[in-house]
This record gives sequence, structure tokens and C-alpha cells, in this order.
Amino acid sequence: MDYRQLSDPNAEYTMRDLSAETMGLSASRGPRDVEITDVQTTVVEGNYPWTLVRVYTDAGLVGNGESYWGAGEQEIIERVAPFIEGENPLDIDRLYEHLVQKLSGEGSISGKAISAISGIELALHDVAGKILEVPAYQLLGGKYRDEMRIYCDCHTEEEADPDACADEAERVVEELGYDALKFDLDVPSGHERDRANRHLRGPEIEHKAEIVEKVTERVGDRADAAFDCHWSFSTGSAHRLAERLEEYDVWWLEDPVPPENHDVQREVTQRTTTPITAGENVYRDHGQRRLLQEQAVDIIAPDVPRVGGMRQSRKIADLADLYYIPVAMHNVSSPIGTMASIHVGAAIPNALAVEYHSYELGWWSDLVEEDIIHEGYAEVPEKPGLGVTLDLDAVSDHLAEGETLFDEA
Repeated sequence: MDYRQLSDPNAEYTMRDLSAETMGLSASRGPRDVEITDVQTTVVEGNYPWTLVRVYTDAGLVGNGESYWGAGEQEIIERVAPFIEGENPLDIDRLYEHLVQKLSGEGSISGKAISAISGIELALHDVAGKILEVPAYQLLGGKYRDEMRIYCDCHTEEEADPDACADEAERVVEELGYDALKFDLDVPSGHERDRANRHLRGPEIEHKAEIVEKVTERVGDRADAAFDCHWSFSTGSAHRLAERLEEYDVWWLEDPVPPENHDVQREVTQRTTTPITAGENVYRDHGQRRLLQEQAVDIIAPDVPRVGGMRQSRKIADLADLYYIPVAMHNVSSPIGTMASIHVGAAIPNALAVEYHSYELGWWSDLVEEDIIHEGYAEVPEKPGLGVTLDLDAVSDHLAEGETLFDEA
């Protein structure tokens, strides 16, 4: 099916079409008069199926972006591509709002529609930076730091073994050079009775506490250690777990309860001294607003290719800064989405760290020509756009089954 050919019911009645034609944008911009000619996608099968996005222009420049992983984004991007073809890629904010409006009847409040638009928005920052010959962070207001701290999401074949987790923490700190780590706590303990009810029995809580104790004691002051729960537990269990972990030096406890109910999230956060983090499953600045205004998190964790893109992440960070809340960007992306998060982190005052989730994938860095992460830090590039160049041969080598490579510039 050609999703570009779907009818556009909104065109029949919407009063908020933000296209350049409808808005009457006709003033000459001289050498900045550039038009989008095409939008293409391809999927790379990494430790996640990464959806890469490429925006083409009549200036011969392309912008690379990335949507959040999984099914659905490609079809949505194909569907909306005609809405921005012929537009000037420098109008990033207007084009983002234009696409949100065009998909308003199809669910652009959250979900796949927003992550698809995010991928295009990242690509627009890349190509806009190339047109203007400035790095993407400059488009977000400038730079606070020359390098971004990266935290390593750690795994081991025996994730439920506290000693194995501690051994891996030691290896990642000593051999790979990271000073910030994260481990999963939603791992089998052997004491479960019913996984559906989200309840943690006492022995389960003690098992998780032992993982935290072994990891934090092993790394000591050499590294910060966070722990992820993946929205797994009931309100009462989250209270008990967070309270049990208060004696340890926990960087943060991530997503202890499901993301839908912000009242519960607030209650869990405010009843413990263990720092609580959430945000990767909440979309746009509107979705994150209550978490921040009601101080329902100690740290906010937007995912840039999912939440709405780089400008939305900047807006979320600005709102967080009003409540003195730091930002730790969730990230499971390829080098493209990762570098977008690094640029956001460079441009905001309250950036804490950016996640790296592919340290066990030997070819992750091969997808781009530049080196990105070195001993737990990433230098913020000064090259135009995102500052990384896709290696199309490497991308081709790792395409998902049945996928085709997008065109060169």
C-alpha cells in the first residue's frame, strides 16, 4: 500500500493548516530558499529495530534522523511526507506543529504519530544545520558544555544474580571507563507467585535490594548507579521497594509504577528519599507538564526520538528547570538518535546524562564515520547539523530483513 496516497480528511475542514502556502510565507530568503523534495526511511536491525529517517532537499543536502524503534513509524512517515514536501526545512517548529495538526484526527497527542514526527524533526535539525553551517545545538540556543556524560545501561547473562551484576559493573567501570551505570531490577528473583498483580513479596524486595547493595558497594564513589523497574510494580510495592533502597547510594530508581497515572507517580516520589525518575513513556511537553509542575519526579527522562523531537525535549527541559529538576535522557537509539540527545544535552542547563544501550553490540559505532563515545563521555560535535555521517555500507549490512536502503544524497 502507498500511504502517500491516503486521503486527507483534515484538508476538508481544518482551520489550522500551517503550510507555507496557507500561512502566506512568500518572502525571499536568498540562499536559504531551500525546499524539501522527499522523505525516506529504512530500518536497521540492531539490538532494537531502529527506524532511520532521511529528508532530501533541492540544495543537494540531506538530513538524517531517527524515530523510536518498532512497527508503525515508517507507514506514518510515508503518509505525512507529502505534507512537508516543497516546504523550507529551516522552519522546524512550524513544520512540527503542521504535522501534529495534520495528524490530529489520527492520534497525534501521543504514541506512534509523535515518534514518527520526532524522526522527521531530528532530520530537519540535521539538514537545517547543514544549510546554515552550524551544529544542531546552536539551533537550540547554544552550548552549556563541550562533552556530554553518557551512562551505560548494563546487562549480564545472569541478570538476577547480584554478584554477576556487581562483576559487570566493575568491568564497565574499570575496562570501559564509564562513571555512570544502570541495571534492571524487574528481573526474576525465584520468589514470584503471580506476575500479573504487580505485587512484590518481601523476599522479592530483598532480592532487588541485594542487587542494589552489591552494585553500589562494588563501584563505590567511582560511578553513579541507577536502577530500572520498567513500570512493573503496584503502588504499595513501589513504596516498599523505594523505602528499602533508601540506605544505598542510588542515583535514581526508574519507572517503579506504570506511566498512566500521574497521581500515583507523584505519591511514590514524594514518599521516599530514593530519587525517582520517569518520563520515557510520556509524550510532548503537554504530557510531561503534570509530572514537572506537581514534582512527581526527582529526575525527568524524556526520550528524544519518541517524545516529540529535539525542540520538544528542549521545552521539557525548560519546564523542568523551573522546578530545579535535572534531565537524564532515555535513549536506546542508533548513533543518529543518540547524537540528537547529545545536542539537546549540550543546549540545556539541567542535563544530567544521556543513556547508551548498545555497549554489547560490536558494530553500533560502525553505522557512522565518526567516533561518538569515549570512556563514558561524548564530545559535542562542531560539524554542521548532528555532526555525524551515516556509513551507508554499514547501514546496508545491517538492514532488517526485507528492508531496502534509502537513497544517497
